[in-house]
Amino acid sequence: MQAIEQQRARTLSLGADRQLIPDMRSTPTLIVLFVGVLLGAVDIAIVGPALPAIQAGFEVDSSALGWVFTVYILFSLVAAPLLAKLSDVHGRRTIYVVSLALFGLGSILVAASGNFSVLLLGRAVQASGAGGLLPVAAAVVADSFPAERRGRALGLIGAVFGLAFLLGPLLGGFLLPFGWRWLFLVNIPFVAIVAAASLILLEDRPRATRVGFDWAGAATLATLLTTLAWGLSHLQIRSAGTLGMPFLAVALLAIPCFIWIERRSADPILHPELLGSKQLRIVGVIAITTGLVEASMVFLPSLAVRAFDVDAATASFMMLPLVAALIVGAPTAGLLLDRVGARPVVQLGLTLTVVGLLLFALAAPTTRSFYAAGACVGLGLSGLLGAPLRYIAIAEAGEAHRGAGQGLLTLFLGVGRIAGAALIGGVAAAAQDELSGHKAALLCLALAGVVAIGLSWVLRREPGNPATG
Repeated sequence: MQAIEQQRARTLSLGADRQLIPDMRSTPTLIVLFVGVLLGAVDIAIVGPALPAIQAGFEVDSSALGWVFTVYILFSLVAAPLLAKLSDVHGRRTIYVVSLALFGLGSILVAASGNFSVLLLGRAVQASGAGGLLPVAAAVVADSFPAERRGRALGLIGAVFGLAFLLGPLLGGFLLPFGWRWLFLVNIPFVAIVAAASLILLEDRPRATRVGFDWAGAATLATLLTTLAWGLSHLQIRSAGTLGMPFLAVALLAIPCFIWIERRSADPILHPELLGSKQLRIVGVIAITTGLVEASMVFLPSLAVRAFDVDAATASFMMLPLVAALIVGAPTAGLLLDRVGARPVVQLGLTLTVVGLLLFALAAPTTRSFYAAGACVGLGLSGLLGAPLRYIAIAEAGEAHRGAGQGLLTLFLGVGRIAGAALIGGVAAAAQDELSGHKAALLCLALAGVVAIGLSWVLRREPGNPATG
């Protein structure tokens, strides 16, 4: 009996020692993850101020210039589930550093580009690295932080989205007088510092036994996402038959092919059992709805220009309440998550988002209603983009598939963003005037949010019982 008690004491002591390790290193680890994800997020917003200079330098038209954004969004969407899965196999540190290296290499290619094709190639490489940063960072949080502190950590990382939206244009405006290439060269020292710190602070837990990589699944998934993204981004109500539909048809055909391949793969990119979890399916629907709303925020400055007859610069400043709410709300949502559980935070986020969208769509256009609506949407999105959905995905995916679960969530968010841009553009184009079109599209998104609130009641208050593991 005494021997058993001594062994138990040694076990408890060992457990306490192991628990102290992530506690002592949690703050530096969180900073490394935060800055890495911020680098990838800022490079979406920072390009805006440079577009006129890029267009003049390479003498391209506005249609071609749009590819600077499109390529980044597309390749980050394709890369996210692939790199997240690789982190399950080869370890978080290795794939996080690889993601940073790809992002840095892409930045160098863009800055050194002598023609527009090389610039787009650099953006594709950049985006491939950026796509892996957020899902791998969320998986690192799951590995390194105890369950009672994951919400706060994920909430701080979630604040990246609002901060990037704010810092991107400001940093771009500051560096642009030195030449647009400096907007990308500035990434290099930060990438080097974060990569070096990652090698020191992050841990690798590669899978002990490995099988061949699922190349067939990766190729099929890339085809599916590429054609889906292309089709949705070109889908307009008046020209669907000639632009978007053929690509969407290919994407639909690729779905059963992908499922068939994954069910027969020894180590699938997206384990079929992940979607066997009702909780993850509901999270997927909520994530798509969140992506729809997030994409619509890009059109709010245009709404302000039409509603208040202000210039584009003033309309951009009118977005500050939304951005501030997003920055403040994300860590607050993380704290609430640790105290009350995931479902109430998700429901609160959806409710605030719906209220904000209804204010945008139905309230009389005043600056007060516009700011109030922006604050509601910002607080609502902060309760969805950061901690709660990723927290549920961590719990449901199980330890062996944490990276793949985060990649799947990122995929759902990305599909929602692309579909949201197509929805807003299509409805606005079909309306009699742009203002009424934007309002009608926002009303549609509010209705989608109401449906998501209804589905959220199926979520467990405390996620558990992993689907795989």
